[in-house]
Amino acid sequence: MSSESGEVPPSGQAASKKAAKKEAAKQEKLRRRMEEASNSSASQAAEQEDDPLSANYGDVPLSELQSKSEVDFPYTEVGSLADHLKDQVVLIRGRAQTIRAVGKKMAFIVVRERGFTVQAVASELADMVSHQMVKYVATLNRESIIDVEGIVSVPAEPIKGASQKVEIQVRKLYCISRAAPALPINLEDAARSESEIEKALEAGEQMVRVNQDTRLNNRVLDIRTPANQGIFRIQSQVGKIFRQFLLSEDFVEIHTPKLIGGSSEGGSAVFKLDYKGQPACLAQSPQLHKQMSICGDFGRVFEIGPVFRAEDSFTHRHLCEFTGLDVEMEIKKHYSEVMDIVDRLFVAMFDSLNENCKKELEAIGRQYPFEPLKYLRKTLRLTFEEGIQMLKEAGVEIDPLGDLNTESERKLGQLVLDKYGTEFYILHRYPLAVRPFYTMPCYDNPAYSNSFDVFIRGEEIISGAQRVHVPDFLTERAQACGIDVKTISTYIDSFRYGAPPHGGFGVGLERVVMLFCGLNNIRKTSLYPRDPLRLAP
Repeated sequence: MSSESGEVPPSGQAASKKAAKKEAAKQEKLRRRMEEASNSSASQAAEQEDDPLSANYGDVPLSELQSKSEVDFPYTEVGSLADHLKDQVVLIRGRAQTIRAVGKKMAFIVVRERGFTVQAVASELADMVSHQMVKYVATLNRESIIDVEGIVSVPAEPIKGASQKVEIQVRKLYCISRAAPALPINLEDAARSESEIEKALEAGEQMVRVNQDTRLNNRVLDIRTPANQGIFRIQSQVGKIFRQFLLSEDFVEIHTPKLIGGSSEGGSAVFKLDYKGQPACLAQSPQLHKQMSICGDFGRVFEIGPVFRAEDSFTHRHLCEFTGLDVEMEIKKHYSEVMDIVDRLFVAMFDSLNENCKKELEAIGRQYPFEPLKYLRKTLRLTFEEGIQMLKEAGVEIDPLGDLNTESERKLGQLVLDKYGTEFYILHRYPLAVRPFYTMPCYDNPAYSNSFDVFIRGEEIISGAQRVHVPDFLTERAQACGIDVKTISTYIDSFRYGAPPHGGFGVGLERVVMLFCGLNNIRKTSLYPRDPLRLAP
């Protein structure tokens, strides 16, 4: 029977009926849930009406949250709750991390705010707490946002389940925003280390392992874990240190366009788009414009901004969009001046992170154990040829005019660690053939270049070099690398009006954090990662 007649074949009809039945069951289940919720709310409302202390608890209506009134009692941050506040009344806001009823007369709530936690107890024995209030507290959903007013007490026995060693005796408790009853992932599961899971399996116990895709699909929940809070606070500090150090060295922060007419790095790994009828692409780096800014007499510039690479890279260290930390500066005599900045910048950064981010590093280490980064006060510098020789002596053959692959980078990193006791070093004078078109060749051997890479734990984090600042030579290099000179004509022209010798470098923020913290995947250090398969959330 033809489907064009409007009739469905028997098999399709059966499938249709089955689907309709399934949908009807789903709708009925939803109706029952709504009815139960309505009955529960009605019952709760009735109970509150009978409770003379009902004003001390409950869900705050939307009308009260529309900036209706200003704060009349100051909030105290959970992280600042300590013994010196004993017997004082405080008001805190945070998430209900756990709720535990003890019989019908008492309920414990662990409240979390910005990684800090405190235990609060609602007891029917307290003056301002009723039986109905304790019952209400027990019905709160985990991760709901609540306001708690209470008196700070110092328990005789230390509290093990919270970061703060004081307790709050609840007087008032209001739910500001209710979380869904069932969460896509439980934070306890998402915060668990691999070693915990393995130990449980060895003991015959089953523990939930939250895989990477599940985490990224539910990123808003995943980033609430202590380790992730630590990772992204560390990331914030890296950006802050980068900016402050360079400003102190007389660098100027700039902001370059992310929409450009052609490739900034060479190659075809660009996201192409239509720009009002003109072909354009997203910038692979701020390279061209930061060099042009040097020609504009800024002397020293830096930028923190998004970088786009359309590579089909499914590795642990590549993303299609990441945050670039870029530097460009005039050179007086030698490209070692750029390496000097790298040296002092990153040693200062590592020192600062180790000194000022101990809590965050500990939180990361609990879930993802790692050894502190080993680095020297004066960063080790090796030539590319010296690195190749070390690999050769270890039995690894490398093309002296080729690039290092991931395996050889890691092997060299181990050799450097064993010989020099550092996991952070600079490798310079790379072969010219493996560097971008704007890289300056070595004066004594044009097969090599005035360029460098920087490594952490055997993986590359920085590429830098002296740039070609002579326009005719730059044109020649671009053509040799297959770049359409017309698309970068304004860039090349900027060197025709007098350009100082200069150089610079670029580093990925996410990769720095990943390797400093000994993490195994860059997606852990990207807040909302963009890779070849992921465009959401």
